[in-house]
Amino acid sequence: MQAIQWIIVAVLRIMARVLLRVEISGLERLPKTGPVIVALNHINSVDGLLLRAILPREIIGWGKVELWHNPFTRIVAQSLHTIPLRRGELDMGSVRIALQALDEGKLLGIAPEGTRSWHGRLQNARPGLILLALHAPGTLIQPVAIYGQERLSQNLRRLRRTEVRVAFGQGFYVKTNGSKATREVRQEMIDEVMAQIASLLPAAYRGVYSDLATATDRYLRFPTGFTSNLL
Repeated sequence: MQAIQWIIVAVLRIMARVLLRVEISGLERLPKTGPVIVALNHINSVDGLLLRAILPREIIGWGKVELWHNPFTRIVAQSLHTIPLRRGELDMGSVRIALQALDEGKLLGIAPEGTRSWHGRLQNARPGLILLALHAPGTLIQPVAIYGQERLSQNLRRLRRTEVRVAFGQGFYVKTNGSKATREVRQEMIDEVMAQIASLLPAAYRGVYSDLATATDRYLRFPTGFTSNLL
């Protein structure tokens, strides 16, 4: 399985070079070790595959359980250590696997929007990431914005490479400040996380998180010497 993983990642890197022109900024902000939740916007399937190709660390994430119904996609998913997720329900089995991965100091990719936008503009986020972070103390949340890949299909028809930009922001931790983590508080917390992602995107991509002037970071804690991405 390790050999298959190496081949798949090698193919992803080749495809990224051939089909895309990728510009990366802030990669040095990603910790080299320790548990990290990579919180990213979700435009299409390119997002996660591109991160797997460019990151110096292995990143794992959730994948719909339907991937395991097809022999080819099952091999790919298993080789990349994808966590199977039953959509439309609270899949506690997948949550436990994700928490175990963080406990082992791994890198976990999560798109808080929960579904692809296709057009690139941010959609309302779901608070599942917050539950994971609160149950995995010491886990850094690394905001990442990826954009440009929404033009891939159009550019392929024209035999053009697609310009994609990947921006890594300053990582942070979440805290409840003594408040009970109610559904409303968790939603406020994930909205603050999304505002950090939005700040890394051009205005045209910010969607429902366009009003950064009113964004807060009261539930976020940045490492000593570092400040919010909103500044």
